[in-house]
Amino acid sequence: MATQRCNTFWRTVVVLFTVAGLALTISHVFFWNPFGGSLLQNQFLYLLLAIFLPLVFVLFPAHKSAHSAVPWYDVILFGATCAINVYFAVNAENIVTLGWDYSAPPVAVAFSFALWALVLEALRRAAGNAVTVIALIFSVYPLFAAEVPIGFLQGIQFDLSSAARMHVLGVDSILGLPLQTAGTILVGFLLFGVVLQHTGGASFFFQLAQSLFGHARGGSAKVAVTSSASMGMMSGSAVSNVLTTGPMTIPAMKRSGFPGRYAAGIEATASSGGSITPPIMGTAAFLMVSFVGVPYSEVAFAAAIPALLYFLGIYAQIDAYSGKSRLAGLPRADLPRLIPVVVKGWPYLAALGALVAMLVVYHNERQAPFIIVAGLLVVAVVQRTDRLTPRRAVDLLFAAGRTIAEILGIIAGVGLIVGGLSMSGVSLSLARELVSLVGDNVFLILIAGAVTSFVLGMGMTVSAVYVFLAIVMAPALVELGVDPIAAHLFVIYWATVSYITPPVALASFAAAGIAGTRPVPTSLTAMRLGMVKYLIPFCFALNPVLVGRGSAGEIAFSVVMAIGGVVLMACSFEGWLIGVERRMPVVARIVGLLTGLAMLAPETTSSLLGLGVGVALVVALRLRAPEPEPKPESEPEPEPAAEDGDSGAGDAAQEPATASSQGETR
Repeated sequence: MATQRCNTFWRTVVVLFTVAGLALTISHVFFWNPFGGSLLQNQFLYLLLAIFLPLVFVLFPAHKSAHSAVPWYDVILFGATCAINVYFAVNAENIVTLGWDYSAPPVAVAFSFALWALVLEALRRAAGNAVTVIALIFSVYPLFAAEVPIGFLQGIQFDLSSAARMHVLGVDSILGLPLQTAGTILVGFLLFGVVLQHTGGASFFFQLAQSLFGHARGGSAKVAVTSSASMGMMSGSAVSNVLTTGPMTIPAMKRSGFPGRYAAGIEATASSGGSITPPIMGTAAFLMVSFVGVPYSEVAFAAAIPALLYFLGIYAQIDAYSGKSRLAGLPRADLPRLIPVVVKGWPYLAALGALVAMLVVYHNERQAPFIIVAGLLVVAVVQRTDRLTPRRAVDLLFAAGRTIAEILGIIAGVGLIVGGLSMSGVSLSLARELVSLVGDNVFLILIAGAVTSFVLGMGMTVSAVYVFLAIVMAPALVELGVDPIAAHLFVIYWATVSYITPPVALASFAAAGIAGTRPVPTSLTAMRLGMVKYLIPFCFALNPVLVGRGSAGEIAFSVVMAIGGVVLMACSFEGWLIGVERRMPVVARIVGLLTGLAMLAPETTSSLLGLGVGVALVVALRLRAPEPEPKPESEPEPEPAAEDGDSGAGDAAQEPATASSQGETR
């Protein structure tokens, strides 16, 4: 859509604005200050908005049926957004020293109203109507906060002019923590993801997955999991990841013997896990840095074990299903060989390794992605194959501009939610009310947090859900003794489950469209495959050792128990015990599920008891006589005849296309 909307002129504008925005960010992050004197924080943020926020009106149409060309009213919005933010940037020092957020000149007040409206419109175009309505309600909430009849929802009341000034000129709304984090940290990582894709990283990780897992039983599905996870980690969008890799992986899985519904469920579940996978993760993880007050490396380290368990659960279910259905792997002759793939793609492995080192050793999350990007670009320019030509460089910058503009448009709009809650003072009273409502029952508030995160996730982006609940729900969890990082990760995990859970299930529905299967049954299959995402947040909230908060011995014990529990539960879901290679009767499946839950439970006695029962179950099944070889299972629901006609849309050895949109799972 963005490419169709932009002719040569507007494409050039996007590229030039992107270059200017990246130069501004790099100068600010590296403290270069080429023009003398450092920028004030609000000055930097206004300039960042002046560059990237106008691009939203060029790249995203006002409505789906809009004309393909950029219409006149979008040109006006583009110019107004740029001019207003430049005006505020020029007067940044006056805003701070003269207290314009309390008393501003008439022009500044008028521009405050205008920017408030422009930010809401940018949010609507980038994230949809639902999150915009929520942001609008919270942004005007201070206008009637004192008149709300419910006591704990009452707050400080503002008149319309004061609210506009506080939203636009203050430091707790549009220019609040979300935008501050986006400007100083997130822009670099968004650029890193785009550069990694456009310099061949997506192709490399797909080929690496093929060489590692393609020959194993159910190899096409295991390749899909690995490649979709790596692509999702780079793009951060579950839906765009499905639409990018799905046309290739889903037909390949179906040709290997997987039913269409199962293949679509695998793709949707794996793609939705990319935004919770270190080292890049998604937007919400970077916002955690500011809300929790820890380095990003600590957030990424905490997310590593849950992400491992999540993908292990998918992998184990695939392996169990493949063993039960006797699905062989792909022929080795049709797969790339590991050593040549690694030799050819060493820059990408080196880039990820260097990024992790800079995050963990130097805690340099602001500068690290730009340094790695510079190295990748140098390699891309000099390498013989897939060389970064001037035309490809322009495409890269255009994609980067689109991604950054989309995310900053969302983040600026989400800041209005923060501003409304902060101005009225309601955020503190909501957290206190939640604590008093549940008493000391941590599990009850976790249930409430999970339901709230899921419901909000059906209509809002993950970052919007996180920002809202980081203010309202997470402090209540922390007050009840939940580890701060675990509390914030809990919100992120449950905000992402809506992508595979009906009634919305955007990732599952997108995969079902590719596979030619019914959306709701496909979503139910994806839910089963992603069962860890529903369980593990409760486990690490109650047992912070699973997010690395403990001694090495405690972490090792909990991880081993969790791995055993996840594998046993995955086998029970599929009714096939991998390793032992025996079918699990109904009673054994029930025992296996309960045993897996016991091993995941945050208590040593239950874990050891579960381990003992699990070992006994494995031995009992091993002593059973093997059953006759089963026939491959068939798809339970009728599928359109045309579904096999698209099997040529992708091949097991075909390279994935570059995502045209990076969406906002981030």
